[in-house]
Amino acid sequence: MISIHKLLKILVVGALVVTVVNCSDPWDDRATTTDSNLNANLGESLLNVPELSEFGKLLTETGLNSVLNNSKTYTVWAPNNDAMAQVPASALANAQSKRLFVQNHIALTAFSSVSEQDTVTVQMLSNKFLEFKNGSVIADANVVTIDKYTSNGLYHIIGKALVPKQNIWEYLNARSGSNAMSNYITQTLTEFNIYQSDSIAKADALPEMYADSLTNSYLKNVYNLNNEQNKYTFFLLEDAAFNTEVEKLEPYLTKSNADSTTTYASYFSVRDYAFHKAVARENLPDTLTSRFEVKVPINTDNIVEEVLLSNGVLYVMSAFDVPLETRLLTTKLEGEEPFGFSQGDKAANTYYRDKEDLDGVPFNDIMVQNHGVNLFSIFYNARDMYSTTYQVYWRAVNDIQSNTFEQRVQFGGTFDEEGTIIDPIATLDYTEVPVNMYDEIYVGEFTLEEAGNLDLISLIAANSSSNGANTLTLDYLKLVPVIK
Repeated sequence: MISIHKLLKILVVGALVVTVVNCSDPWDDRATTTDSNLNANLGESLLNVPELSEFGKLLTETGLNSVLNNSKTYTVWAPNNDAMAQVPASALANAQSKRLFVQNHIALTAFSSVSEQDTVTVQMLSNKFLEFKNGSVIADANVVTIDKYTSNGLYHIIGKALVPKQNIWEYLNARSGSNAMSNYITQTLTEFNIYQSDSIAKADALPEMYADSLTNSYLKNVYNLNNEQNKYTFFLLEDAAFNTEVEKLEPYLTKSNADSTTTYASYFSVRDYAFHKAVARENLPDTLTSRFEVKVPINTDNIVEEVLLSNGVLYVMSAFDVPLETRLLTTKLEGEEPFGFSQGDKAANTYYRDKEDLDGVPFNDIMVQNHGVNLFSIFYNARDMYSTTYQVYWRAVNDIQSNTFEQRVQFGGTFDEEGTIIDPIATLDYTEVPVNMYDEIYVGEFTLEEAGNLDLISLIAANSSSNGANTLTLDYLKLVPVIK
């Protein structure tokens, strides 16, 4: 049932029920009305309202009144003079900030107080996104006068100015001179490439909207914290807390020199401090899971400051302890996802299987059988490996043959001119694959002295050309890092 209040508004407006989506140009169907405002455009109308005189001065000074004079349809949430008196001087410090301030009150297209939606997300000319709730609140400002229509749009009068908030990326940049973590993310990761693909992306970045996501290793690989369309929760560590977390990771991110080790340890620390969606302090859980599957404990007692920003919320933290047991994740390689094979084309002997275990749980694996090649190998790779010892487990299902066979795993190495792998990091002993065994088993361990990608991991068959003896099979391979 529609309220009397809303019904009266609809009758006054006539056919001018305006929403963000329901029609492309609500002014095409407007009804005849005696409202004199409909004879003037927004730019003219706003300058003739006494209680909006201070905002009107800014409209004229910034030249945005001329924008509101054109034929497009706009909505303006105009702060009254009392609201303008409360605006901090810093928000109007120069021509650029004044223009951004005014743009943060204007939206392209029309938004009336009558809508089928309780909350409408509005993109302002400032490229900030504000929520218009129940036709009576925009962001945190109450609407005191609604739906004043003009020839090319409408305006609402609000009791609090919509001072543009910084987004998370802008906030971090502003803190880069006083906070080590902010400086690392905004400065170091703009100059330094964590991955080779980062340098390619930076070279190809264009000065267009959202191209910023290609110009910084954090924005590219974690989240684009400069994106106003999404909301994030971000934890910014004070220097002592940041240094403690980085030092904790350094033994596991060993590189060729100390500076590189610190750079990588810093990255693998801070990538777990951003989370998609904004979470208010009262709703923060005990644990959040980062996009890299790291479980991050949240202790609200360590929050020094809560900063509400245009694309989320940032918490300044005095301490932030992420245990190594949750930080150093197991790498799992799926058997059916190799990147290559050794000698010759054995596609006719290679089977990508859809299976069920003894409990009826489905899984996929790979089996190469009756290929007739000594030491036939399947190749895998792994990214972002830590410098530590890894315990190796596999599940390898031999449910076709009546006999057992052996296979082994080799880590690292390069191909010589004959295609033979030389200088591997480690080669594990052969392990028997019994018949109808579905359990995960331990097959050995190896140590990485330097962190990085493992570009070559080989599953190697027996040194035999006999069918049945040189079979390979793999559901998955698990590499479990050991805490030093």
